[in-house]
Amino acid sequence: MTHDDEDLAERAARGDQEAFGELVMRYQDRVYTLARRLGNSAEDAQDATQDTFLRAWRALPRFRKDARFSTWLYRIASRRALDVAVRRCSIEEYEADFEEVTVGRSARGEDSAPGSAGQRRDLERLIGTLSPMQRAAITLFYYQDRSVREVSVALGLPEGTVKTHLHRARAVLRRRLEAAGFRREEYP
Repeated sequence: MTHDDEDLAERAARGDQEAFGELVMRYQDRVYTLARRLGNSAEDAQDATQDTFLRAWRALPRFRKDARFSTWLYRIASRRALDVAVRRCSIEEYEADFEEVTVGRSARGEDSAPGSAGQRRDLERLIGTLSPMQRAAITLFYYQDRSVREVSVALGLPEGTVKTHLHRARAVLRRRLEAAGFRREEYP
């Protein structure tokens, strides 16, 4: 019999380690992926993932169920991953990533066809050039398939601010894609 997340979270809040273990198994890959997409190295993403679950375990007794468990967990994960990403990010890294996309595109030729692995890599690199908060909004909204409201809760921001981050991130990506030589019909 499978249990829903809220039931498992309630049991875990009462100290049920097995219930919490089930939640970890359900979400560890998603939390790790979120940390990686927010610009963390594999090692930093692993650390952020472990720290997320440690913090969640400690905070579970205070989980008020205002949001779904997954949204609450993503908030912890995104904050932890953003803390790490902000410490590590620098303008030089952003510029190097952007240059790699621009130069790499012309060298790859057919690997840059719409929807190709090369184009997805280019887009991932460009997403990496966004500010940490824009990356978080894009990652949660598009890659984690969260609603604006859920992204708002996860990041602790008003919905309007999330919409602004998404709008600005899309505009930046559009400009950078065009500067890297993509034609408008080659990207969403």
